Amino acid sequence: MPRPSLREKLASSAVDTLHAFGFRGCSIQDITEAAGVPKGSFFNHFDNKEDLAIDALRRYLEGTRVDLLFETGVPPLQRLRNHFDFLAGRLESCGFERGCMLGLFATEMAQEYPKMREELRLVFEAWCGAVESVLRDAQAAAELDPRHDPSLLARYVVNAWEGATVRLKITQDRGPIDDFFHVCFKVLLK
Repeated sequence: MPRPSLREKLASSAVDTLHAFGFRGCSIQDITEAAGVPKGSFFNHFDNKEDLAIDALRRYLEGTRVDLLFETGVPPLQRLRNHFDFLAGRLESCGFERGCMLGLFATEMAQEYPKMREELRLVFEAWCGAVESVLRDAQAAAELDPRHDPSLLARYVVNAWEGATVRLKITQDRGPIDDFFHVCFKVLLK
């Protein structure tokens, strides 16, 4: 099996390092040390730290199991629940010390880094669109009140999730996530 390239080592290490410490909480040197590569090699593979953060965000998103939203044979609201259950499990596996990388980068980078702001805008737009699609399926299956606006509801659900992931970094327990599941699936989407 071929050895991973220096770029691959940097990029994969950046996902964990940036997620654990944030964009401002770690330096390029921290990332290169975590990857076990010389600091000078960084600029051979990335123009700047923002470009590395965008790459790390894309890699992080590959593991969010958006595919669960489109799983055939599963009722729409159960697909939505399965997706958020998976995300909750990821947060729990980190001891609730890390929130969602989307929210982390949005709070740290959106003002000063226009490329990241645009990347985040596109990611949130796509995620809300996927949730909206599931909610439309739920309406078609008579699982959800047809009077609800699926687009507005999708944005609300995603925003509520992101708020819960920020709050759990403070509580470091399941409380905010449990609140999200209760309100979304037992009150709002029933």
